[in-house]
Amino acid sequence: MVQGLFGASDELSDGLARHCEDAGLVLLHEIDVSRFPVDHPLVSTQPSLFALRRTADREGPVDPRLPMPASGEALARLRAEGAAEALLPAIASRLIELLDAGARGFVFDRADTIAPALLQELITRLRSHQGDVLLIARSHGLAGEAAAALRGVGLDGLVSSFGTWDLRSVALVEERHAAGAAMALIAEPSAAQLADSQIARTLAAAAATSDGLILPLDVMQRYPREAKRASEISREVSGVGGETRRLNGAGSPVTARLRADTGDVRDCGAAMLVLINTTDRALPAPASGDLLSAAGAAFEAFGGDAFADLEPGEVRLRTAERARPILLDRAHNGAAGAAMMPRLVVEDVSPFVEGGFPVKRVVGEAVVVEASIFADGHEQLAAELLWRPADAAEWSVVPMEELPNYRWEARFATTRMGRHEFVVEAWLDRFGGFARDFRKELDAGVATPVDHAEGRLLVAAARDRSKGALKKALGAFATGLKRDDDAGLLLSDALAAAMAEADDRPHRLRSAVQPLDAERLSARFSSWYELFPRSQSMVPGQHGTFDDVVQRLPAIRDMGFDPLYFPPIHPIGTANRKGPNNTLTPAPGDPGSPYAIGAPEGGHDAIHPELGSLEDFLRLVAAARDHGLEIALDFAIQCSPDHPWLKEHPGWFAWRPDGSMKYAENPPKKYQDIVNVEFYARDAVPGLWTALRDVVLLWIERGVKTFRVDNPHTKTLPFWEWMIGDVRARHPEAIFLAEAFTKPAMMYRLAKVGFSQSYTYFTWRDEKAELTDYITELTTTAPREYYRPHFFVNTPDINPLFLQSSGRPGFRIRAVLAATLSGLFGVYSGFELCEAAPVPGKEEYLDSEKYELRQRDWTAPGNIIADITMLNRLRRAYPALQTHLNTRFYVAHNDRILWFGKPAPDGGDMILVMVSLDPHHAQEADFEVPLWEFGLSDTAAIAVEDLAEGHRFEWRGKTQHIRLEPEQPYRIWRIAPGDTA
Repeated sequence: MVQGLFGASDELSDGLARHCEDAGLVLLHEIDVSRFPVDHPLVSTQPSLFALRRTADREGPVDPRLPMPASGEALARLRAEGAAEALLPAIASRLIELLDAGARGFVFDRADTIAPALLQELITRLRSHQGDVLLIARSHGLAGEAAAALRGVGLDGLVSSFGTWDLRSVALVEERHAAGAAMALIAEPSAAQLADSQIARTLAAAAATSDGLILPLDVMQRYPREAKRASEISREVSGVGGETRRLNGAGSPVTARLRADTGDVRDCGAAMLVLINTTDRALPAPASGDLLSAAGAAFEAFGGDAFADLEPGEVRLRTAERARPILLDRAHNGAAGAAMMPRLVVEDVSPFVEGGFPVKRVVGEAVVVEASIFADGHEQLAAELLWRPADAAEWSVVPMEELPNYRWEARFATTRMGRHEFVVEAWLDRFGGFARDFRKELDAGVATPVDHAEGRLLVAAARDRSKGALKKALGAFATGLKRDDDAGLLLSDALAAAMAEADDRPHRLRSAVQPLDAERLSARFSSWYELFPRSQSMVPGQHGTFDDVVQRLPAIRDMGFDPLYFPPIHPIGTANRKGPNNTLTPAPGDPGSPYAIGAPEGGHDAIHPELGSLEDFLRLVAAARDHGLEIALDFAIQCSPDHPWLKEHPGWFAWRPDGSMKYAENPPKKYQDIVNVEFYARDAVPGLWTALRDVVLLWIERGVKTFRVDNPHTKTLPFWEWMIGDVRARHPEAIFLAEAFTKPAMMYRLAKVGFSQSYTYFTWRDEKAELTDYITELTTTAPREYYRPHFFVNTPDINPLFLQSSGRPGFRIRAVLAATLSGLFGVYSGFELCEAAPVPGKEEYLDSEKYELRQRDWTAPGNIIADITMLNRLRRAYPALQTHLNTRFYVAHNDRILWFGKPAPDGGDMILVMVSLDPHHAQEADFEVPLWEFGLSDTAAIAVEDLAEGHRFEWRGKTQHIRLEPEQPYRIWRIAPGDTA
């Protein structure tokens, strides 16, 4: 109980002192030194230094003219001016009396009411009387500044705010910082905390987070085991009384603290990790990396179980020594070795593909190369871009231009298909730097003879290291530079050119070689049309042939497609043949899936007999060429159980112990009619690898230069890197499209190892944010240099949910999105007829052409052939639509309207596309015309050409309004400054 200064009993203290001494304890008096009895002489002699409580005499009338009598105690104003001089002697005298009576120390209650200077002088007097007196302060809501103010007064400790702590907040850490290492923080749990069912956690946490404990005697009697554990923890933490750091957030159910053995964790020799499970359930400990990264120092292991799961209410303490830093022996390098290191910096060269893979471009496309180039000081630098075809010995050289922020730029354009490489080279331009500085000095009128001499010296040195005609030319310059009025000659273009030729390029540094593949334009820009040759007969139920496909070529050409792509055209196996809608019960005559490749008639190098002969195929290839089309084939590395390879090369497959083979799966899809080769089977290397490569080479010989590759992500990456590289080394015109619907990392890696194009997630991107984010990723991040997205609107395997319910407007929406967002656009036949009947609940076509013949009426009402034809016409006419890399999204204030532009390569005009993403309802929006792209003001006018409708009009001002109906869900415009409406 807190006593007033003069209420403490000398006799009681003397008795308690003997009992405490017998028990090995220390007797502390809890005293409020501001509480004086009202009859104390100082109260009457120094009334301004006290606050009195006054009460009326309830037994008689109250006379308002007279002051009411004082009662209770007088409270000294210990922060008032003059309090120290007037009150300190009496306070010190009384406390010394209590010390003489057996007290060993005091807990000063309400220490925040005492002026620090008064408290310091009081402590000095007490210690003069009894040197080992123990002095602790208690304050109610002691703030950081108040605690800091008590640092130097001589206290042994402060009672912390543990009594109000929720075991999570940072309050105690802040108090530890404010109190400093010189003062102990004493925990005194509140009555509410001690009534908690988690008494063990309360006492352990109090001890673990403080430098000592104040506990009621009855608590020690009722919970002796818990009190003993808290006492043990107090002794354990006594060696780590320095800085305390919170290692995780206050929202964590596990409080993590670090206690150091010095006042600064960074200088400590050891530290203790304290983990407190603040809940009544078992919890995993926070990850060590998450905690120790905030520790401020590195430590040896805290013990194998330090980060094991915590029991309910557990308080865990683990100690570790500070870890020694790693010191390297660098004596063998020395200053001489360091001086040989590059002085210049050439870094962040772009374009760049990580891993040494080639950048992708098309022949004739400008390759803009940038690099960060700089050096110490103010030396002038020079840089060149060097590039060459991989089969050339000499480099072509392009000077680089310096841009702001140390960036340099140059460009080149390839003229041949195939592998190229480029590097950036930089050096100190000594003569260029001289000329720069000399010109400044001349302009300022401060050039001296020494400056002229410096230039002459550089010219003479260049003459001496040169040979032949260059030496003679520089000799003539040196002869002419004899007087100090030679500034014009020193700064002449002729001398600059000769000095550049003679430059020995000091501190020359060259970047790593970056390979580049220059492919034909079709690798970046083409419109694909996919059909099953077997469905092209006009006779219902009759198997189509290559000759039937020839009859379809004019219609496909007129729609603007190129190339024409076929699924596998090889013999189809009969083992486990699939029937209609992927059933396992085919009827006689069912054609099966063309992806079940291989039968007695042959495998990947053969043609399915019902399609025709090899001669028929070659005739088709020639006819397609005459129509401006090329044939693309599916390269599917999979086999029917009837494939000849199973008998001829059993070592290319993985067999089960019972002699069977597992059929292919792509969960939830199952392909019982297909088995897969094993690239690392017993005899697969190199036999299988070279056989597959030779299949591709064979079809190239037959006139096929473009291949769509089925599921390449399920085959080994080293095979693709080797095979595509081998084929393109012989036939740089070969194009490979990856049908890889998988995780982005694998899709991007396939592009790196050689695939020219890839199917994408466009098929499932229906919303504005999804489309915007996806295109932004493809155009602004690393894949922009090597990954070309092919926007197929549908495939025989994928009947998108959007199309299943959108009707004709939805097909038009997806067509215009695919055709204008990417340079690569493809449709699977039937799309132009708006076919969408699904297998219920699946993204698959009902009566899929993969398992049966499908004859169609190509003139059926409701088709969108006119839209597709128009889109392909615009794609051919406007280079802006031949790449995805120039896509820029603009503001349209409606999440159901996508608004983007595609500037021409020369920036002279721009194609603008507005698309409603809602096939069912009209959508309206205010939108911004990108006038700023042409340097026009927000109020300027610009002529607009409607490319879809064929008329012109004018926009005036940046903000316009649009309404898009399902019947006409898109607009395609062209704008250019200088055009007229």
